[in-house]
Amino acid sequence: MNGSSEKRTLIISGLIIGAIAGFLVLAGNPANMGYCIACFIRDTVGGLGLHRAAPVQYIRPEIIGLILGAYLISMIRGEHNSKGGSAPITRFILGCFVMIGCLMFLGCPIRMILRIGGGDWNALFGLAGFAGGIGVGTLFLNRGYSLQRTYAISKLESSIMPIIQVVLLVLVVAAPAFIFFSQKGPGSMHAPWLISLAAGLVVGGLAQFSRMCTVGGIRDLFLFKKSVLIYGYFAVLIGVFLVNISFGNFHPGFANQPIAHTDGLWNFLGMALAGFCSVLLGGCPLRQLIMTGEGNTDSVVTVLGLAAGAAFAHNFGLAASGAGPTFNGQIAVGIGFVVAFIIAVVNTKRGNA
Repeated sequence: MNGSSEKRTLIISGLIIGAIAGFLVLAGNPANMGYCIACFIRDTVGGLGLHRAAPVQYIRPEIIGLILGAYLISMIRGEHNSKGGSAPITRFILGCFVMIGCLMFLGCPIRMILRIGGGDWNALFGLAGFAGGIGVGTLFLNRGYSLQRTYAISKLESSIMPIIQVVLLVLVVAAPAFIFFSQKGPGSMHAPWLISLAAGLVVGGLAQFSRMCTVGGIRDLFLFKKSVLIYGYFAVLIGVFLVNISFGNFHPGFANQPIAHTDGLWNFLGMALAGFCSVLLGGCPLRQLIMTGEGNTDSVVTVLGLAAGAAFAHNFGLAASGAGPTFNGQIAVGIGFVVAFIIAVVNTKRGNA
């Protein structure tokens, strides 16, 4: 695609994705959480019993749809590329800390946009932190940071994750006794599974086609003064804002925002950690799911890291709540910065070697 075509595709895709997120709230998803990659992975992990925080347990069809939508569109467009093998343990660890940062903020970069589009000004601190974390990451990119090359793998290997999504869909629909479903709290708030799945398929397809990435927009602005990807970012904001303002879901302010806290410092630091680690990974949580569908098993490892981070966060009291951050969570975010800086420094030296 040329520049103007890419921009147009991103704007149209972003408007549709933002509107879908707004309508998912009207269909039953939590307020300002029509789409949240971190929250929905956390809920799915809980639905599988990997953490026992009862309010956040539900296998989210939106995540299933995202991966399958990206898989189908990438196959149709001939862009499914089976590859992997680039620093899997490092990617797993970074994925864990992306999730810990997101759960300190209470949302992924997509939900950060949706929260702003719903009038939650606490998310502005998150946006500042996210941009700051990306800015730090670009300093290392400029100095040659790299997690080294990937390798061609079998198509069977890259198809395992989409197959797992089909299994998860069967589980959420069949609802066997060993699968957990929240009876109250955010996990109990969800659109009908068929609507959620359809929304996921559309968003996954659009994100694959447009190559949308919340990290990429800010990163490219810092690195190359190139603003194309950031148009998708603003389009999502406009799309959800228009739906929210039309249906009375725009409530500006800091206090009493749904599933949010007002600690500006830790909103900032949580998203700064998520932004920094995402740059080191080469994409935001949304982009990692899309690349998973495209056949990139490095992204599969990252997604597994996100899932493990969610389990750790809720099993060890790291996740924030509406009451604010926990002490354990603050320690974990601090450790995350230290680990991310070590990874960045070591792999920058290797990249320059």
